[in-house]
Amino acid sequence: MSNPLTLYTDANFISPYAMSVFVSLQEKGVPFELSPVDLGRGAQREAGYVSLSLTGKVPALTHGSFALAESSAITEYVDEVFPGTALYPSDAPQRARARQIQAWLRTDLMPIRQERSSENLFRRPPPPAPLSEAAQQAAGKLFAAADRLLPQGADTLFGAWSIADFELAFMLNRLVLCGDAVPRRLAGYADRQWHRPSVQRWVVLPRPGL
Repeated sequence: MSNPLTLYTDANFISPYAMSVFVSLQEKGVPFELSPVDLGRGAQREAGYVSLSLTGKVPALTHGSFALAESSAITEYVDEVFPGTALYPSDAPQRARARQIQAWLRTDLMPIRQERSSENLFRRPPPPAPLSEAAQQAAGKLFAAADRLLPQGADTLFGAWSIADFELAFMLNRLVLCGDAVPRRLAGYADRQWHRPSVQRWVVLPRPGL
């Protein structure tokens, strides 16, 4: 490949944002190299990495001499540059809605993210403590929004798979895979998304740090 792709991820492969980009590249069928960054020892702050990632965070993607950070920016770039499975709907209002879902899941529902770490999706720790009142309220908000967004009887949000399906399902699975009560329809949707081949290729990566 004249312009090779490298995806920089966390070394334990637990970041939902790195996973989102990994899934995107898998869906596109684009060959790429995976380069883990050891966040525990501060590798993300080293000059070599900071030169690639303006934010000093993972993920980052290099495409030849071009480097890009921030997962939603990366997935949009990947969708625009490469053929294959569409990551966003072609309909402009639906595409805007998918981007809204991505932005919302990154900036809200903090009690769920705090009490149901993404680590729990890749290992089986002892049952966590019950959700706090704040996390229960966040879960209720998540369920109400997901129920409104997902058409009745549908497997996807917009009639065909999009990266927003992966990201919404990941948030739901923070609860499902910890044994928390999730409405049956939404739990089924999250499970189907979790078993999509592109998602499972990340799930089965070795995680010696865990």
